[in-house]
Amino acid sequence: MKRNYWPLLFIGIFSFTFAMIVWTIVSTSKASLDEDRSFLKKYQEVDKHYNEIMLSNKEFNKNYDLVLYLNSTKFGLTTEDIKYSQRVLEKKSKHKNVLNIGDNNLTLYVIDKKTQEKKTIKISLKITKSNSNESDLILTNKNFKNTNKEYATVLKINEENNWNITGSFEIDGNMGYIYIKTNAS
Repeated sequence: MKRNYWPLLFIGIFSFTFAMIVWTIVSTSKASLDEDRSFLKKYQEVDKHYNEIMLSNKEFNKNYDLVLYLNSTKFGLTTEDIKYSQRVLEKKSKHKNVLNIGDNNLTLYVIDKKTQEKKTIKISLKITKSNSNESDLILTNKNFKNTNKEYATVLKINEENNWNITGSFEIDGNMGYIYIKTNAS
């Protein structure tokens, strides 16, 4: 009598497929999962209100000039890096090597376009690694030294990595948002 081995092949394929499903679930449940908090909001809020955020930036830029110095690099109110992946930035970025390992000087101020006076700002910034939230630096007004409405602080970066700088600035109810991708070297 001749044996038929086809049922064993199907049982083997089914067992292998089931084992791969179990392995996928177990390995992904062990992986660290960090929620993206761009602009210090949940990503669902950013998705839902993205156009409002960009319109708010446009309105902010009509009334004020934000000047942010990170070490010797000058930034305005920018969010252009949000559309790039980290690999694209490594090739094309104007913001490469802005952070140093160790101490970094951050100074910022806002000038009213009509009066040319510096304004008082409510600051909410987050400096975070692009791949995890374990080394986040959260900066608010209490972290800055305010001298004549110029806000300055020193932040310490301990690791060579890709970093995101994100947050918001508020003046008289007007919100401006920033998003910068860079690296520390």
